[in-house]
Amino acid sequence: RKKLKSTSKYIYQTLFLNGENSDIKICALGEEWNLHKIYLCQVSGFFLTRNRNCIFNTRISGKCCVTWDFFLFFFPSFLTSLFLCMQIVKQLDGLIQQCGETMKETINAKTVCGYYNAAGTYGLDSVKKKCLEWLLNNLMTHQSVELFKELSINLMKQLISSSNLFVMQVEMDVYTALKKWMFLQLVPSWNGSLKQLLTEADAWFAKRRKDFEDDIAFLESEQGNAFVSVFTHLRLQYIISDLVSAKIVEKDSLIPSEWLSSVYKQQWFAMLRAEQDSDIGPQEINKEELEGNSMRCGRKLAKDGDYCWRWTGFNFGFDLLVTYTNRYIIFKRNTLNQPCSGSVSLQPRRSIAFRLRLVSFDSSGKIICSRTTGYQILTFEKDQEQVVMNLDSRLLIFPLYVCCNFLYTSPEKKADS
Repeated sequence: RKKLKSTSKYIYQTLFLNGENSDIKICALGEEWNLHKIYLCQVSGFFLTRNRNCIFNTRISGKCCVTWDFFLFFFPSFLTSLFLCMQIVKQLDGLIQQCGETMKETINAKTVCGYYNAAGTYGLDSVKKKCLEWLLNNLMTHQSVELFKELSINLMKQLISSSNLFVMQVEMDVYTALKKWMFLQLVPSWNGSLKQLLTEADAWFAKRRKDFEDDIAFLESEQGNAFVSVFTHLRLQYIISDLVSAKIVEKDSLIPSEWLSSVYKQQWFAMLRAEQDSDIGPQEINKEELEGNSMRCGRKLAKDGDYCWRWTGFNFGFDLLVTYTNRYIIFKRNTLNQPCSGSVSLQPRRSIAFRLRLVSFDSSGKIICSRTTGYQILTFEKDQEQVVMNLDSRLLIFPLYVCCNFLYTSPEKKADS
């Protein structure tokens, strides 16, 4: 969409100073102003009086022209009104900027969508950026029925496609959140609690499935087609890598079977490369690849203590254990020491590309403190562990949210044309 050009800065610079598309000329004090009738009518009721036709019909070279002598006779106070208007326009721009600063300080679940839309209207790019950052951090960590209702399709598409989306716990939770959001977009009158939302959404979509033929997914229906652009940004390869999640997605029948077939094929070849082609993982940081294709996962540490966990899903034989203890975050490649429910690679060395982020929030969802490793590559031998972050105790404000982006295999080599 074309950006709405209604800011005071645009009006002052483009229309007043540059005189673009002017339809009336003011000639006074040795100067000429190329102005616009529609704005002059707002400045003063003078142009709405009986003299308006006379003024607007005075033409030079096809444009209305009003001379100083004309104004001395008909409207002595017009110039004062015009200059006053100019000052108001200048001050309005400063007022908008001040409002923008206030908006950035008061972003929360109730204001973020309204602020984002207003920032787009008035060209407040820094406010839009702050709102987007807030949503990326809070959409999954602090879910809200009202927030889901307010999020537009275009805004949700930006959030789901971003590698900075703070995911809790695994990629499947992004799919679940989208399902709840889509239900609320279609049934905005629903007023239950967040705990009831998923059950209600599942029941509603199950009823819709009965109306379709067996081979038609909901996104292929007339109702669902509007949401296709959002669901295409799901990282399905990390959803179908878990059996329970894959069965849920198949049962829901929201996503077209062609999408899933393509992903199953992609993951099968990735597994074969890892098992038979000695793919030991990424060897260099490709930021574009990491941002577009990394697995997003997270965890909430409610209070200080010792934690050890793994994120579910098939990770191509790399059983990654994550430990938080004594202010350290540690990654361990588990090969033989700990039991594992899936297959484990016995290759001597394996590499992963990752980015780790730790964040604490205040009650409004604003970040209190944060740390990140940036994108890195670590190479592990069998059962080796490595410290990935050493935390300053002053930065440890609980609950603490951990978010990771991972890439376990090398990007597929594209055949030359």
